[in-house]
Amino acid sequence: MSEPDWWARLVRRLATCWPWSVGCGDDENRADLRRALAYLDAGVDAETTVRAGNGTAALVALVGVPLAVVAPAPLRIPAAVAVLAVAFGVAHAARRGPIALATARRTAALGTAPALIARAVLRMRVEPASERAAAFAARGEGRLAADLREHVRRAEGTPRSGLASFGAAWADWNPPLRRAALLVESAADAPAGERETTLDRAMAAILDGTRDRMAEFAESVRGPTTALYAFGVLLPLALVAVLPAARVAGLPLSIPVLVVVYDLLLPAALVGASAWLSVRRPAAFPPPEVSPDHPAIPDRRWPTLAVGVGAGLLALLATAPLPGWTCWPVLAGGGLGAALVWWFRPVKAVRDDARAVEANLTDALYLVGRRVSDSAAVESAIADAAPEVAGRTGETLAETAEIQRRLRVGVREAFLGEYGALADVPSPQARSVAALLALAAREGRPAGRAIVAMADHVDDLQRVEREARRELASVTGTLRNTAAVFGPLVGGATVALADGMAAGTLGDPLPTAALGLAVSAYVLLMAAVLTALATGLERGFDRALVGYRVGLALLGAVGSFLAGFVGAGFAA
Repeated sequence: MSEPDWWARLVRRLATCWPWSVGCGDDENRADLRRALAYLDAGVDAETTVRAGNGTAALVALVGVPLAVVAPAPLRIPAAVAVLAVAFGVAHAARRGPIALATARRTAALGTAPALIARAVLRMRVEPASERAAAFAARGEGRLAADLREHVRRAEGTPRSGLASFGAAWADWNPPLRRAALLVESAADAPAGERETTLDRAMAAILDGTRDRMAEFAESVRGPTTALYAFGVLLPLALVAVLPAARVAGLPLSIPVLVVVYDLLLPAALVGASAWLSVRRPAAFPPPEVSPDHPAIPDRRWPTLAVGVGAGLLALLATAPLPGWTCWPVLAGGGLGAALVWWFRPVKAVRDDARAVEANLTDALYLVGRRVSDSAAVESAIADAAPEVAGRTGETLAETAEIQRRLRVGVREAFLGEYGALADVPSPQARSVAALLALAAREGRPAGRAIVAMADHVDDLQRVEREARRELASVTGTLRNTAAVFGPLVGGATVALADGMAAGTLGDPLPTAALGLAVSAYVLLMAAVLTALATGLERGFDRALVGYRVGLALLGAVGSFLAGFVGAGFAA
């Protein structure tokens, strides 16, 4: 059963828990929810989704409230508040969650817009036919290319290419994409002297549009992320040190209240703020997608479990000289962090290899294109250029030439076939280059100029991606450093200071063990949430990349927390 099928069945079953009719908000919210569910191919309508959210919230309340009532007296009110907060959160997530998820997927899809337009432009340089350019661009990877394929299919048998309707469909989310698509289509009918200028304007439209939108987003996100950093991280950690004095002063503080605030409400607020920021990103440049059946991805379940348990045991040994409560956060953070890093490490290795292949594509295209323009065959141009291209890119060209010679196959098969040099390299950019070289092998010398032009386009695409990450570097760098180092360091130090303050006060201070467990749990949750946010802002929400970086952040957070606790304890 596919994922949408079982998910739709689960939603329909949960909807039966709420037999009453529901509203989906005002007309605009209802339309947004319907569009989001359609885009996600959810298989359920808006009313069923909202009823499922209400039904789940009712189940949470029916189960949680009685448990809160029979809980020990100090836990009753915090537990009841937590149950009601979860119930209302579930009901709200049913209304807004699909919209946020659809927005995130559109954002990831739009990251491929410059590459898609580049494919269409390059095909037009070889042959000025908008239908073939649209079909060539649609053979790329990702949701955007799949949507273009659908528009091309609908345009078959008509004078249209599908580019105009495709651009119009995405105009609300990316106006530069619509303008670029229209320019590519109009270039087919432009005089030969104007065609190159029109195609250059199409590339400038999508590249400049992406660059400007990312710069505006980076500027607008600085204020909210600063507020998130101040009120969600620094202020809560600063208050930890004064909690014992506040308890002695008569404020009604208790460990259950502290757990609800620090380990439920604050992390929930961080998650909500992170989602709010992430869905406003105009485009994302997700890393290459690695299939689970990739030959470099082994079965990792039992080794991952062993790594997690082993890391947890080592963490326990490291905390032997420290207070007993420190073993629990170290065991949880160290074990889970090591397991996540081990689980996603093979995916990272495959992606690093794909990035290495992409690193010198510009040089490869220029050298091959110049030889083809000088009447050399594409096959011989690839073999001759391979020794002149550095790194993994040159090795790939050499491997392609060897496959051509040994198996006597064409350019496409040598690159993209079952035994091709790129068969196990999940790089859309490299595969697009291979497709163009295969096309050039059929067209001959006229395609040489297009190959050289593609070198410039690849360089432009890589520059836009670098600039987008650079625009966000100050924001994402602060979040990552806070998550893995500074926040946990401050948390550990404040717990040690609170311990010293409690020892010198009169009355009934908060127990250090309970305080340390509550704060360490918050620190680990903060490390995971802020790292996921930083990764989502920089590259889009990619499960493997987020998992790997969260694992590293948890390991760093555990070490920083202990360092802060021990260091402040010695200083005190």
